Amino acid sequence: MIKIICVCGARPNFMKIAPIMRAFNESGEFETLLVHTGQHYDKKMSHLFFDELNIPKPDINLEVGSGSHAVQTAEVMKRFEPVVQDFDPNYVLVVGDVNSTIACGLVAVKLGVKLVHVEAGLRSFDKGMPEEINRVLTDRISDLLFITEQSGIDNLKNEGVEDSRVHFVGNVMIDTLIANREKAAASDILEKMELTEKGYAVITLHRPSNVDDMENFNEIITAFEEIEKDMKLVFPIHPRTRNNIKGTELGKRVEAMKNLILLDPVGYLDFLCLTSNAALVMTDSGGIQEETTILGVPCMTLRENTERPVTITEGTNRLVHIDTDDILRNYNEIKEVNFDVSGKIPKFWDGKAAERIAKVLAVGD
Repeated sequence: MIKIICVCGARPNFMKIAPIMRAFNESGEFETLLVHTGQHYDKKMSHLFFDELNIPKPDINLEVGSGSHAVQTAEVMKRFEPVVQDFDPNYVLVVGDVNSTIACGLVAVKLGVKLVHVEAGLRSFDKGMPEEINRVLTDRISDLLFITEQSGIDNLKNEGVEDSRVHFVGNVMIDTLIANREKAAASDILEKMELTEKGYAVITLHRPSNVDDMENFNEIITAFEEIEKDMKLVFPIHPRTRNNIKGTELGKRVEAMKNLILLDPVGYLDFLCLTSNAALVMTDSGGIQEETTILGVPCMTLRENTERPVTITEGTNRLVHIDTDDILRNYNEIKEVNFDVSGKIPKFWDGKAAERIAKVLAVGD
């Protein structure tokens, strides 16, 4: 049996780890240990994600909690090391680009355990993003790198990574979306919120450059004030963002928008239902750029760069400057074609990425 520790640390990791765990368990070749670092922990949200996505309950929760990047990374390393020593795995598998990814990766390689990075090779080329630092460093120390799109292969080749370590397998986030699309269609969230298909836009914002920088946030909110005259805006807002604007002039303007619906964060199936039926999504999330590409929903990514260029060259995504005029220009262009944008499905985004990962690891490197 191949012994492998699978690590998840933040909410987006759950969607990536679910199909991987399923593929490992179905193959019969693996003895797995699922470790939740607790980097993001919300009892309600964790319960929703683990139950909805049929992820086995974590064998170990390190319960690290929040903190500065240095504190969080150090605490994950400190608590993860004895887990690796006790389980003595053949591999440690990490996903994505959060602090837990690099922290657990460093522990593994320093203990002589082979490191597997899922969603490797993505680059925004913006070192101001903490995620970019985590991505680059994790790739440098990984033994096996599993790629979601061609840009990942190109980036790693340019960085001198040997071809033998790189495997183009597809996108495990899309595995989860495809596996849960029918269940999401049965959600009653549209009825509860009195929304009609293609009659609203979905907003997600979480990057500090957007929600902590009040000048940038003002540019975005000013655009929303115009867009909400056309359609309802559904905004599952992070508690930190809500606190940022509470009692401020910006907060008052947000509250004054009659067509802006603020929600607490929702579960995966409800959110997938919301995005599937939206006329438009406006986001700064990496994963949502990918999901909207599969769903065929127009996406405006409110960022200066993206580490997922295939969503623009092949999908339904477009990059939009953090500028009121540019947001409205792009919105109006999409509105002019009645929110009907064309795109195609990128290679290997077919729901079988996790199976490919399991096959590569079962054969050995």
